[in-house]
Order: sequence, then structure tokens, then C-alpha cells
Amino acid sequence: MMRSLNTAGTGMVAQQLNLDTISNNLANVNTTGFKAQRADFQDLIYQTYRLSGASSGSNVAQPVAMQIGLGTQFASTSTDFSSGALQSTNNPTDLAITGEGFFKIELPNGTNAYTRDGSFKTNSSGELVTNDGYLVVPNITIPAGSTQVTVSQNGIVSCQVPGQNQPQTLGTLKVTLFANPGGLTRVGQNLYTPGGASGDPVDVDPGENGSGQIQSGFVEGSNVQIVTEMVNMITAQRAYEINSKAVQTADDMLSVLNSMKPQ
Repeated sequence: MMRSLNTAGTGMVAQQLNLDTISNNLANVNTTGFKAQRADFQDLIYQTYRLSGASSGSNVAQPVAMQIGLGTQFASTSTDFSSGALQSTNNPTDLAITGEGFFKIELPNGTNAYTRDGSFKTNSSGELVTNDGYLVVPNITIPAGSTQVTVSQNGIVSCQVPGQNQPQTLGTLKVTLFANPGGLTRVGQNLYTPGGASGDPVDVDPGENGSGQIQSGFVEGSNVQIVTEMVNMITAQRAYEINSKAVQTADDMLSVLNSMKPQ
């Protein structure tokens, strides 16, 4: 079988995965705190027929190698952690991080996850939770009947409690940093969990150690650029078409070979 059939086939598979990634980005263009991904590829092993520098006799060395590539493979997905646009909500429990870092969330099994989605709510006990009801860490409880809830840029949460003249401090939110955010594992629901290469989570006060500050009354929008994704989608489509054309051409050449008869 001609190598070009398999080689072009790997190109078609690669563009399918590329389109899968692009489609996920476009599907999450309105997802709060979503970070766009990019599919990365690498070439496969090469068949080497002659090495560069090989002697061809009479003290003459070949200046270049003779190699045939065998296609491409899916290597990884890279994440763009640049900040998305802030969207005003006028809701004091909607929070955005204006820089690096994540909010820490406690899952029902007691483990922690991390998110850039700060569209927080309060449950029946007044605790600050995510849209799925997962507790925000550290735990913040807003007393019933309290008014004028405020969250400062350095994470201090306070409110006005009826019958008290001074605002009551409820706690201080932290921001979690990772040495390699690209090593985090996406688990859905706008959540990440630590991966083997992400490094250990480090909790800091907002604005410290390079972390972003907290902006109350805003949520962070998706950083997906629709125009960029549309251009990438067209490029992937054209690459898929040209690889399929290579498969068809290789098949036509094999048909000609098979139809040859000895004279």
C-alpha cells in the first residue's frame, strides 16, 4: 500500500480533532470564565533512506538526508489563560479576577476544584456557592436580612446587618495560583482540578504574588475570539479537503497500477 494513503489519513484525523477543539471553543463563547483551547500537533516518525554526510565514494559526502515523513499526530491541547472581558451585573456576589488566579471550590466529596467563574449565589444557609451549589472556599456566610454586601478588591467581604451601626466583616476570599496553569485538568462545570504538571495550589490574598484582584459586580466573559475561531475552522476544512484529495489521488494511482497487464 502506498505510504501516502496512511499519511494523508493521519492528516484527516488531525483536522477532525482540530475541528473538535474549535467547535468546543465556539460552543462556549458565552460561558463565564471559559478559556479557549488550541489543538497542537507534531509530525510522526520518518523513514530514513540516507543520512546526511553519507559517503557516495571518492571522498564525496551527501549534503542532505533522504527521508520520507509518515504524517502527523495529536500532541496536546494548549489553553489561552488571558483574561476575558468583564461584564457588569450590579450583583455584589458576582466576582471576577482581574489577572491571574482561580477561586477555590469545595466539591461534595470533600476535594477542591478551581474556577474562573465567579457568578456566585447564596444557598438556604446564606453560604456563598457556585451555580451548582458547591461551597466557595474559604466559606463565607451572609446573614439573613443583611444589606449592602460588598467585596473589596483584596477579597474582604462585608455587609450591613440590621440593628448594627458598623458594617460586619464576613471573611476574606483567597485567590489560588499554580506554577503551570496549563497542566490543570478540565472536569466540566467551569471547574479545573490539579494535574500532575500543574504544580501545587498556592492560596494568596488577591493582588499578592502576581495574582489578580477581585472585582465585585462583574463576571469574566469567555476569551474566545469568534473571528479567530471562524478563520481556524475554514483553515481546518481546507486542510481536511486537501488531505482527502491526497487519499483519492493515491487510490487512483493504485487503480492504474492494478489495471496494468503484462504484454
